[in-house]
Order: sequence, then C-alpha cells, then structure tokens
Amino acid sequence: MCSGCWGIKPNIWNTFFTLWVMRMNLKIYAMTHKQFEVPTDPMYQPLHVGHVSATDFGYSGDDTGDNISHLNCYYSELTGHYWLWKNCKDVDYIGTCHYRRYLINEQEKVLTKSEYENLLKDYDLVTTKRVILNNSYHYGFSANHNIKALDTAGEVIRDLYPEYYDAYITLVHQNETYFGNMFVTSKVLFDKYCEWLFTIFEEVSNRIDLDTDEDAYHKRVLGFISEFLLLVWVRVNNLKVYECKVGMLGEKAETRELKETLAEYFKKKDIEGAKAYFLKVKEARPDVMMEASDVTGELRICMQIIATCGKEIENYGSSVLDRETDFRKLVAMFTELNNIVYRKHRGISREADDLFLKENQISDVAVSVAEAVYMAVTKAVEKSPEFWERRTTL
Repeated sequence: MCSGCWGIKPNIWNTFFTLWVMRMNLKIYAMTHKQFEVPTDPMYQPLHVGHVSATDFGYSGDDTGDNISHLNCYYSELTGHYWLWKNCKDVDYIGTCHYRRYLINEQEKVLTKSEYENLLKDYDLVTTKRVILNNSYHYGFSANHNIKALDTAGEVIRDLYPEYYDAYITLVHQNETYFGNMFVTSKVLFDKYCEWLFTIFEEVSNRIDLDTDEDAYHKRVLGFISEFLLLVWVRVNNLKVYECKVGMLGEKAETRELKETLAEYFKKKDIEGAKAYFLKVKEARPDVMMEASDVTGELRICMQIIATCGKEIENYGSSVLDRETDFRKLVAMFTELNNIVYRKHRGISREADDLFLKENQISDVAVSVAEAVYMAVTKAVEKSPEFWERRTTL
C-alpha cells in the first residue's frame, strides 16, 4: 500500500512503519517430545507435542483446548501446528521449529527477532531451503513410505481444492520439497494454511487406515507429506518466500542413548551384542543414520568399528577391542584412519600417517574396511546434484 493512499508523507509513514515493527508480536514454538535446553530468547517457546500420552516435562502441551494431541503418532509435530491454529490468538506473527533444529542466517547463527522482523517486511513466509532430490518426490516417497497416503492426499486435493491439483501433480513429479514443517509467517497466513492442510488430512484419514502395522517412524506419514504440501500451497498462493539454512543444536536423545549403549558393548568387547543392538535400533528408527540425527558422524564410525571387529575376528581371531575399548579413543582412532585413507587417495599422504598405522597396530582388515567406506562415500557424493553443480562451476 502506498503512503499517499492515506495522505501521509513518506518520512512520516516510515516512522509509523518502524513503530509497528517494534510492536510486532512474534513467537516461535519449538516442537518437542524430549526435555531440552530451551533457547534464552523469549521469542522461542517450547511446545510439547503428543503431550496427552507422554511424560510431562513442564512445558506447555498440545492437549488443551481444541486439540488432536492423541493423533501425534500419525501427525508428528503437526499436532502442535493444529494446537497453535486453534488456540493461539495473541500473536501477529507465528513460527515453528524443532527442539534441535532452527532456521539460521548465512553466518550460521540462529535467526533473532530483529532479523525475522526485517525479513517479514519483504517476505510473506520464512522457511527452509528446498531439498533437491535425486528423483521425483513421488518416487522417493514410494521408496520410503506408504505411497497410498500420498496418492490419496492428491485425490483429496483434486476433490476439495481443485485449484491446487495441477500444481500438486506437477510438483509431486519434480524433485524438490521443503522439510521439517518449519516456517515463520503472519498468524493470518498460518491459519489459512492450517485450515487447508488439516481439512485435507482429515479426509485422507477418512479414506485410508492410518493405523497400519508400520513402525512408529513410518506411521508418521502425514507429518512427512505436509513438508511437501507446504511447497504446493506456497506456489499456488504466489507467496514471496525467504529460504534459509537449518542449524542443528546438539544431538537427539535417541542418538546419545544409542552411542552410550554401544560404548558399553565395546567396553565388554561384545561385538556381536553391539551389532545386534545397532541393527535392532536401526530397524525401529531408520532415520538414526541420517545427518540430521547423526550430526557428529560418530554412529557411522561405530558401524565401521563393528564391521572391522567382525572381520578381524573372522581373519585373526582377535580384534582392535583387545587393545582398546574406550569409546572416545576408538572413535578418534577410526576417524584418523579415515583421514589417512582420504589423504592417500588425494595424493597428500604424510610421513606421520605410516607412523600412526604402526603405533596403533591398524590391521590390513581395518584399512580395507576404511577403503570401502571411502569408496562408498565418494560414489554417494558424486551422484548428488550438488556435486555435479559444483563441478560445472569450477
């Protein structure tokens, strides 16, 4: 709106606008199901999702007023979005993040209120950078989740919101999506989006059985689909979006527990027990090896330790655990081994590398496993669009 529409001089209008920004009431809710260190900035408020059937941590829960807290196993953090839509009335702008994931600036610092205020002068919505997939979203979803749920969501959009259907069909067969259900926008737009989204999901729930035999991770299918549907909604409504990086603060409690338990197995030299436990956890939580969970990369190192020990016992009758059982020292040793292999393939080996291998009695088996890890990582990187994009710009 131009300032002349109200007969206000531009400099006076700017003063009014500045005062309005100063009064902007903005809250960002950190969705959690775990106890965590709440940011000191009062703009960030914890919201315990699935609170109705969980241990209380003293945070506000999503089970008061109009709520769907009991459906958290299907909706994941979206039960928090629903609660904010129906019950949060005292804000002008509202946002959501995770207890460990926050939107960050280009300096990789968590965005502050003043930064959000400046961004929201020019943008309708602030969210994550789009994830670029190797294949279409539909293909990737079908490989990892119940494709019937995604296809049914498309059918519901066709029936209830036909003006969105063409965009849905186009985007579902392209290779990008938002992720995390993390965004900041005006409460007006937030409510409009939630009304659209939950109307769709309510009808999806009527058409298919969400209570399948799938594990808890895969059962949260609506939470996954919503990440993609945000992109559909943004495109159809021609919203001006600011996309930014996502920063990780700390690691998941599940990841920490997994490492602590593996450390106990290593201390007891029980490599078979460590392997069985690791596979059991990975089957129940397939996301445990994703970078968003294994932020330090130590679980991947643990896999390497387990594989190495198994092959060493098979070949030599003993393993590295007969010489070292301390978790931290093992991780450091295998991390340096991987660095040595990397330097070797890059032609930048150092004299100290051979000394390290000798002093730590690194076996030929350990080196061969590290070589296999290097080759697997190299192939994965070379297949990624980002790798080839970097190559073409060199």
